[in-house]
Amino acid sequence: MSGDGRVIVITGASRGIGRLLARKLGAEGANVVVNYRGNAELAAESLADVRAAGGDGIAVQADVETPEGVEALFAAVDAEYGRLDAFVANAAAAAFKPILEMKLHHLDRSYAMNARSFVLGAQQAVRRMDRGGRILYMSSYGSVRAFPTYAALGAAKAMAEQYVRFMAAEFGPRGITVNAVNGGLVDTDSLDYFYHRVPGMAPIETVLAKLPLQRAARPDDLADAAQFLLSDKAGYITGQVLAVDGGLTIIAPPFWSDTAGELHDAVYPPAD
Repeated sequence: MSGDGRVIVITGASRGIGRLLARKLGAEGANVVVNYRGNAELAAESLADVRAAGGDGIAVQADVETPEGVEALFAAVDAEYGRLDAFVANAAAAAFKPILEMKLHHLDRSYAMNARSFVLGAQQAVRRMDRGGRILYMSSYGSVRAFPTYAALGAAKAMAEQYVRFMAAEFGPRGITVNAVNGGLVDTDSLDYFYHRVPGMAPIETVLAKLPLQRAARPDDLADAAQFLLSDKAGYITGQVLAVDGGLTIIAPPFWSDTAGELHDAVYPPAD
């Protein structure tokens, strides 16, 4: 899988983790299909990053929230390359609302963008993987933990993660691995939006203090994990969800950060 010439589709690759991963794969000599929904300028910058790193590729405008958009994306792959090595489902979108405030369009969009597009994209990708391949889903800890306003997105991510397991079982005989990266609190525009623009949300500082590693993930943390799962070194890993979350999903209340006195100092030594 590694080396020059791989053809890799990344949805939502014009910014954030998708853009960073595209650049890392470009440095390996890959041809990256930079999918974007609307911002052609950002997509062009992402593709320029790929080329500057040593790779090549194309930018493809396609709204993968719709079946027609998924078909258009892979039609562009056919026109340029005629085959595929890897598919990364990175694009995501949802409304952050309590369940009682969700409208039908919130539910429909969350499913279409975060689960259906993955399944439809995987169907298209597998048909073009003539030498085996890699399928990767970018998930988040809302798939396994419940927290305020994340139900629509978290439930859709959980559905996609279960599809990862079913796909791994079905696509394995074709030499295709299927995995997911489950990110925790990642320092991106999305994290900033969630903690600073959702009314009433808890301060981010109070959340980070509870993590064993006590910091948000860097985008590189997620992109590096994704790059590994797309590589030769992960050739015998399939059907797995790799948590990259600083220990977020191993902790439960009461939190060490809520303790006091000598008990608190046993884990958090007093500052000099």
